[in-house]
Amino acid sequence: MTGAKKKKKSMLWGKMHTPQCEDIIQWCRRRLPILDWAPHYNLKENLLPDTVSGIMLAVQQVTQGLAFAVLSSVHPVFGLYGSLFPAIIYAIFGMGRHVATGTFALTSLISANAVERIVPQNIQNLTTQSNTSVLGLSDFEMQRIHVAVAVSFLGGVIQVAMFVLQLGSATFLVTEPVISAMTTGAATHVVTSQVKYLLGMKMPYISGPLGFFYIYAYVFENIKSVRLEALLLSLLSIVVLVLVKELNEQFKRKIKVVLPVDLVLIIAASFACYCTNMENAYGLEVVGRIPQGIPSPRAPPMNILSAVITEAFGVALVGYVASLALAQGSAKKFKYSIDDNQEFLAHGLSNIVSSFFFCIPSAAAMGRTAGLYSTGAKTQVACLISCIFVLIVIYAIGPLLYWLPMCVLASIIVVGLKGMLIQFRDLKKYWNVDKIDWGIWVSTYVFTICFAANVGLLFGVVCTIAIVIGRFPRAMTLSIKNMKEMEFKVKTEMDSENLQQVKIISINNPLVFLNAKKFYTDLMNIIQKENACNQPLDDTSKCEQNTLLNSLSNGNCNEEVSQSCHNEKCSLILDCSGFTFFDYSGVSMLVEVYMDCKGRSVDVLLAHCTASLIKAMTYYGNLDSEKPIFFESVSAAISHIHSNKASDKLLFGNLDLPTMSLLSGLGGCLSIANCLLAQQMLLPGSTVLGI
Repeated sequence: MTGAKKKKKSMLWGKMHTPQCEDIIQWCRRRLPILDWAPHYNLKENLLPDTVSGIMLAVQQVTQGLAFAVLSSVHPVFGLYGSLFPAIIYAIFGMGRHVATGTFALTSLISANAVERIVPQNIQNLTTQSNTSVLGLSDFEMQRIHVAVAVSFLGGVIQVAMFVLQLGSATFLVTEPVISAMTTGAATHVVTSQVKYLLGMKMPYISGPLGFFYIYAYVFENIKSVRLEALLLSLLSIVVLVLVKELNEQFKRKIKVVLPVDLVLIIAASFACYCTNMENAYGLEVVGRIPQGIPSPRAPPMNILSAVITEAFGVALVGYVASLALAQGSAKKFKYSIDDNQEFLAHGLSNIVSSFFFCIPSAAAMGRTAGLYSTGAKTQVACLISCIFVLIVIYAIGPLLYWLPMCVLASIIVVGLKGMLIQFRDLKKYWNVDKIDWGIWVSTYVFTICFAANVGLLFGVVCTIAIVIGRFPRAMTLSIKNMKEMEFKVKTEMDSENLQQVKIISINNPLVFLNAKKFYTDLMNIIQKENACNQPLDDTSKCEQNTLLNSLSNGNCNEEVSQSCHNEKCSLILDCSGFTFFDYSGVSMLVEVYMDCKGRSVDVLLAHCTASLIKAMTYYGNLDSEKPIFFESVSAAISHIHSNKASDKLLFGNLDLPTMSLLSGLGGCLSIANCLLAQQMLLPGSTVLGI
């Protein structure tokens, strides 16, 4: 008996651990998204827009690569490498189709803290130019890039470790107000770090707690050392950049290709500086020599990893959170899905592999992602095409950038952060939706300004959790609740010969960032389950069963039952009487439910809403102003559905079935045809659920 048990157990163990070919293929497609989209790439439809977007992206990658390398306190050429290798790795492992990975202002700023601490500027005189160094750079420059590479490598290792631990599922703790405040505060830090270049001042590196204020104190104390030429050139560059980019935005629908003002400005400024010898005549600081080519790969220095662990955690968390927010935004905008945990792997490998090629820490940038939106990019091929042009710059054009003034490069950085800086406008939105989220935004921003981006991010997450725990002692799961009285009321008051289905769902919990996603998932699961249980299977319902969100699909019935089987017109009533409180994420999820259903011609009505909820939802989303959405009670919402049905019956009751079938076949009139085919008010089994 014991032997038989052991044999059975060994057989089960063998089955569990014997990988099948299909399992391996599925795992590869899940971990290598390029295997999923590349075979289905449409050359005719996608290649041209991806090529145009790739060229425009390459311009941004080159300019921001040079600028963010200086921000990271390393030689500008390493920013070009950081614009090449991370983009290739992310295109293979990442899921964001419009996410442009490369050098990033926030991670560069964090990396600069380690570089300036371990290899300070005052030891530069102790090192000399060495012809044996990589690319002919000095030992001082190589020591600095080694520190930045160590930060990138260790940050990538931390991100991969978070992928292994499946911590991507915990990203819901980082709410939108926290991300907005952290990125805005970090952008303010970046602008502050560029003040010395904008003003042409010589300034020691200042960091640490309250370093933001110490920088401006130093500027005002040494205001007489400002170079007027650098200040005027900086102001001119900023005005030109802002003006041309605004014009590009205004006329992007009328012009096929936007003007690459960053590239034009770099060429013009470099040529003017060369012709007038600004470096010697006016003392303007220029970029200097840009070496040609890519050095052979080299392992990051392992002996200084322990010294950069703080900055590595900052790069891993801040870079991932900022990149994930952009990936989620693009996925929501273009209707595809991403895996939060897979993004940990993609960005982790981007940092680890790139660190062997002297790349500074990388992440996705808002400006580059917005550029892909505006130029009509379709897939990650746009990023791969941009890498080709970055290679051309590295091997051919790079040396021509010697005369580029640093004040112009700083102006490009400042204007490139416009998307983050204008997030101050979110304060009005948070104030109108949830004042507590407004307070979290302000406090997170203040902590980011006073300390650092990673400290502000940590404070925002802790503050959000603490406030929710105080308001929401225990996070209740979503469950079905019996409401027989309401169900009986619906059944007896309404006609029972209709094909329109009404679902009444009661929200019995607060709706906050902790349970917003679960609310959406459970809501859809309950609706689908009820549809599957309640839909009759007789001859009048031989059509393919539809869930609530797919109730208007173009499915066809058998011809013998076409006269009795019609497309369902569904309505969803949310009873918000148990909706005690909410935050910005909860309101966002409610609006998403409404917009998702509206796009599929499913009517959504909300009953028992508080004045604050009505105000928040009206302010947040573009709700349908022609149809009433909010009602005092469930009965009022049902009466509204009944009155609309009665008016439709008066208008279209005389149409015969062939006419209605003809309307049903017209794609543009699908929603009208569904109204015509639904001759009564409710199904006999109208369902009332509680969440």
